Amino acid sequence: MRERKLDIKSYLDHVFAYLQRFVEMSRQEFDQLTPFLELRPFDKKAIILPQGQVDDYLNLVMKGMVRKYIITKRGEATLQLATEGHIIQSEISFHTRKPTDVILEALEPSVLISIHFDNMELALQNVPGAERLGRAMVTQMFIKKDMRYYDQLQMTTRERFLAYVTNHPHMLQRVPQKILASYLNIKPETFSRLKHLLRKK
Repeated sequence: MRERKLDIKSYLDHVFAYLQRFVEMSRQEFDQLTPFLELRPFDKKAIILPQGQVDDYLNLVMKGMVRKYIITKRGEATLQLATEGHIIQSEISFHTRKPTDVILEALEPSVLISIHFDNMELALQNVPGAERLGRAMVTQMFIKKDMRYYDQLQMTTRERFLAYVTNHPHMLQRVPQKILASYLNIKPETFSRLKHLLRKK
């Protein structure tokens, strides 16, 4: 299920640039973190995290796309679509150490830079600045999540659709329509109608 063996070094500059969004960090400080990181490649449709398993990893998508979803009585509900430069995990499972209800799946051949829970604990204890970085990242994740929830509550279905396709036009080509509709909490038939109207324009 794994791709050919890849070299983590080729991705480290991108990881360093990503972490700089949260806190100012020297290359020396970053180099102390790199031994705790893992490179994890996955084939398309690979299940990265199955339902019922404890999530041991915090993941940064370096290549490809990962979907987080949950199975409900109505079917699959997509909670997150993480593309290059985005973090994805089962936050509840990772932090509580309990089996997850969500599933992580690679929608495309994907490469993740990950840190195992145990390694994160070691890094927080031993690497100067790691705790500050961790707090900044968690804070940003909560802000983004709340902003998305607020937008969903305040926008009409049409406004939600138009805002998303305007800001993420490439996703219409990369993600199956049924999954995008699920992510936007729009019925598939409504999504098709809105997409058709968009093409007419």
